Amino acid sequence: MRLTITVAAGALLVLPLIALAAGGDDTEPPPSTQTSTECVKGQVWDEATKSCVDAESGLLDDDTRFRAVRELAWAGRPEDALIVLAAMTEGRTDRVLTYIGFANRKAGRIDEGLAAYDEALALNPDNILCRSYLGQAYVELGRIDLAEVQLAEIRARGGSGLWAETALQSAIRTGETHDY
Repeated sequence: MRLTITVAAGALLVLPLIALAAGGDDTEPPPSTQTSTECVKGQVWDEATKSCVDAESGLLDDDTRFRAVRELAWAGRPEDALIVLAAMTEGRTDRVLTYIGFANRKAGRIDEGLAAYDEALALNPDNILCRSYLGQAYVELGRIDLAEVQLAEIRARGGSGLWAETALQSAIRTGETHDY
């Protein structure tokens, strides 16, 4: 009995990590911080120093940079998000490439966005967030057939009921895509 409870508790702790490994499921727009309200191009708010610092600063870790990228993208500043993405030290991981694709798409460079999404999916085919954004790009291009392929892939990879699925399903139905 104790082993069953321990295994079940361990599974509950691991499931959120699996979701993150699969590209996450960011369901809410990021909160506004000083990064989007006070910092200028190429800067991120550093909570420790209570100031805007250059995205390349050693004061920042990649998770802080990544939160800034999401915030800047949501705030309609895709070019600034790309500057912060270029400062990421983790390299061209699937999460970085997903947001490189997203920011390029939102900046109007759809081909660069599609290429980044393809590269992200080559690294991690289970990245359902990337698949949702790729599907939304296809909706913007009027290629509903290709968007539906990504929707089916999201579902096949365990994304049913998650934001990635519902956002793409909504985009296919309404033609409106998301900014986060």
